[in-house]
Amino acid sequence: MVGMLLNHQELHEFEYVLKKEMEELRFDLEDQKIDDIVKSVLEERYQIIYRLFCRFAKPSDCRRYLRRKQRN
Repeated sequence: MVGMLLNHQELHEFEYVLKKEMEELRFDLEDQKIDDIVKSVLEERYQIIYRLFCRFAKPSDCRRYLRRKQRN
């Protein structure tokens, strides 16, 4: 297993990048023009990024980005 060592500034930047990616994915997941198959891939990507984000983010930030399962 490869360890990840980041200084405070790098960690802050990494958190910012993950948040922006999750926000973009959320926007795409709400787009009615996007096919359901594509949305399932986007949702899978979101969950991977979210789990990575939660490894170091504050619990309040994790709750903010938690996605509830959408019913069709």
